[in-house]
Amino acid sequence: MPCARRPAWLALACGALLTSLASPVAAKSPDVRITGLVDLAFNTITDLSSDASQEEDVCVFSASPTSGYNVTATGSGSGGAFDLRSGGNKISYEVQWNTQAGQLTGTQLTSGTPLTGLVSSATQQTCNSGPNASASLVVILRAAALSGAVPGSYTGQLTLLIAPE
Repeated sequence: MPCARRPAWLALACGALLTSLASPVAAKSPDVRITGLVDLAFNTITDLSSDASQEEDVCVFSASPTSGYNVTATGSGSGGAFDLRSGGNKISYEVQWNTQAGQLTGTQLTSGTPLTGLVSSATQQTCNSGPNASASLVVILRAAALSGAVPGSYTGQLTLLIAPE
């Protein structure tokens, strides 16, 4: 039931729907590096009928001859699922990747499956000269998942593994 149709005492709890997504980094090789990741916080979500998304520009550097890399995302849910948890409740989320910075959409990632054939535009390991970011990480909470969510503070962890190609 949407927040607007809930009794007043439930509407207060509805405003407490918080999410946070931590983004630790795992690197498979010293030939690649990802920098610029920070925690994503969706804060209070009051419109449960619309998708909520966050985009983050990151720097992916690859020292391979082609500047190629792949990315594998794994969530903290059961079996690596992209889930946020609040006690026994969960909200599934979607992860997308784009090889250009400043993008609001990308290629959808499947947990544990590498997205291959990517090429980095980064010329420095931390993008401190040249482009200041080389890729976009997009996290989406779909309205269908939000509309059935129980109010609460949801957290989860997203692990990104970058490997050279």
